[in-house]
Order: sequence, then C-alpha cells, then structure tokens
Amino acid sequence: MMDRRSILGSMGGAMAALTFPQTAWPQTAALPPRLKQGDTVGLIAPASSDDQPAHLEAAQDTVRGMGLVPKVGRHASDIWGYFSGTDKDRADDIHTMFADDSVRAIFAIRGGWGSARLLPLLDWDLIRAHPKLLVGSSDVTALHLAIAAKTGFASIHGPNVSNRWEAISWNSLWQLAFTGETPLLGAVSPEDSAQDRWRITTIHPGKARGRLLGGNLSVLTSLVGTPWLPDFTGAILFIEDVGEAEYRIDRMMSQLALSGLLGKLSGVIFGQCMRCSANVPNYAGFTVPDVLGQYLKPLGVPAFSGANIGHIANQLSLPVGAHVEMDADAGTISVLQRIVG
Repeated sequence: MMDRRSILGSMGGAMAALTFPQTAWPQTAALPPRLKQGDTVGLIAPASSDDQPAHLEAAQDTVRGMGLVPKVGRHASDIWGYFSGTDKDRADDIHTMFADDSVRAIFAIRGGWGSARLLPLLDWDLIRAHPKLLVGSSDVTALHLAIAAKTGFASIHGPNVSNRWEAISWNSLWQLAFTGETPLLGAVSPEDSAQDRWRITTIHPGKARGRLLGGNLSVLTSLVGTPWLPDFTGAILFIEDVGEAEYRIDRMMSQLALSGLLGKLSGVIFGQCMRCSANVPNYAGFTVPDVLGQYLKPLGVPAFSGANIGHIANQLSLPVGAHVEMDADAGTISVLQRIVG
C-alpha cells in the first residue's frame, strides 16, 4: 500500500506522459460526481467473507492514503457461509451507500464470489437515481456489467480496495474520477515494453471505437443469457482471468462465440491470465494465445492481448461503460468521454 504522500507524489510524471482526446459523446444518464480530497466513500463487501479484522483496517488505511474518508458498510465484516453476510444484507449495504448523499463513491473491499447473487435483489431505480462510481474488479464484474445494463452511467474496473494501489492504478483512477479527464491508458515507455509483463501482442491490427465493457471472463460468461448483461453491439470487450486452465478459457470463449456476443464486437482487449495453465507434465495442448487467436482472428476486428488488466499488481483503472478508442497496434485505450460531472 502506498501512503498518501507517495500516491499524490507519483501523479505528476504519469499525467504529463498521457494525452487527452476531447471527442464528445452523448450521455445516457446523469454523471456520478467527481471525487475530491476529503470526500467520504463507501466500502462494501458484495462477495466473499474475510475473518481478519486487520484486512479491513488496512483497506481503510488505503482509502485514507488516497485522501478520502472511508465509511464501512454495516455488514462488511459479517460472515454467512463463505459470504460477507446474507444476500439481502450485502444488497442492503449497496442500497445504503447509493442512497447516502454523504457518500460520493463506492469501493469494493474484495472479490471472490457472490456479487451475481445480489443482482435480482438490487433496487435499480434507486441506483439509477443516485449515480456514483463503483470501483472494484474480479467478482465485482457482475456489478459493473449490471450497472452498464441498467443505469447508463460508468463504473471503474480497478483494484479492490484491499489490494495494493500502485502508481498506474492510482494515476488512472485520479484522471477518471478526480479530475474528470479523458486519458490515454496503457501507453508505456520503450524500456517498459521490452519486459514480458508489458508486452503487447497484436492479434488483429487496427483501431476501433465503442463502449468499453467486460471484466473477469468467468464472471462475464456466467451472465450470458441473463438480463444483467448489457448490449455488446459495437462494444469494445475487455477480459481477464486467473487460475483457469487453457481448456477452460477455450470453453468460455466458445460460450461467448456461440451466444453471438463475439460477433457483435468492434474490438477486443485481452489482459492478463494469471496462472492459466493446466499444470500437466509435458503438456502439448493449445496455449492461451493459441485459443485467443482461434476465436479472435476470424472476427476481423482490432484485437490485442497483454493489456495491463487483471489479477496483477498495478493494473489500470478502466471506465466500464464509457466510449473509448482502442489501438490494437499500440496496445492503448483512449477514453473519449468524461465519466464524472
């Protein structure tokens, strides 16, 4: 975790290196408020439980290091089976944070599993009437996609607040949520691009524009065929995963293809797939890049892999639901609209 001075001090260089396209896009809903130092933000646990009080305190310290004031959900420390409280209690915490005018944004403490169970319980009229940025990733993908489907305002796919917030994660959040800019995300120096963790592979060249939608691949595919998945027509899909063998990635990509989702896209961004290996001695099957090529190249739309997205340190904060332009050759994402008022 970075302290407040380290976080704020790291902004200048990264901000100077980014460009800010000013293309205007029509807004489909009221914008969430932009954040400022001293604002109160809600902390929720919509999925798995954590019985370590020190972890919750560390999450609050991270928020304080951002210059914000944490307000912990009533049930964030509850345990019900492997969830942080019952489905109703976790949903109630979300309602409370959206309805509370003193809360300016909402951060998920952790992921795991359980957010999808809340979707039928949520009052979408209430959420739509009180637009606020939700920040989180992994299992929180279910909430991001449902917000995109039901409200029209954007949310932020970034580290959960119990994760480490390093310079890239913080700088991209700052530009999107605090200063209301439209940054170029994903650009790295030639020295950094030579490292494996930053290496971009162009699957199909070109640029494309569309609504940025996606998140964790496993969670996304579990919502196919439900009313909680937004319309992907003309969208830029971004996906990532962790701990999935190659054949499981194949199975999930097949589901997206068979459902017709892949055929609707204007572009695809694949992030990191951490520990995505069958872990079989002398494995001779397809690799994850092989699988991606089989599904994405035939689409004929711009696509690249290796984006700084996923279960990794220092991941980008991304505006889910916002209109963007992707460049599959440069491996970048240009945000084309403000997501805060």
